[in-house]
Amino acid sequence: MKITIFLLPLFLAGCLTTPVIEKFPEVPAELLVACPDLKLIDPGTTKLSEVIGIVAENYGQYQECQIKVDTWIEWYNNQKKIFNSIK
Repeated sequence: MKITIFLLPLFLAGCLTTPVIEKFPEVPAELLVACPDLKLIDPGTTKLSEVIGIVAENYGQYQECQIKVDTWIEWYNNQKKIFNSIK
């Protein structure tokens, strides 16, 4: 028991003198994947319905990707600000 009482302050003092440096985690590679390429219209197409269909798909795909990326960037930046303000 006496040994424990003697060693406890030494262990605590050792913990206090060791600096802990925390870094905000880097972005995982999976989240840095670019949006997929948009579909191209075949130059030989003569049907306006095909053109409109591809344009509509591209527009929807772009909007979905933009929302995902913008929301993630905003969340990441907010988390980083919170992390840095705690220090």
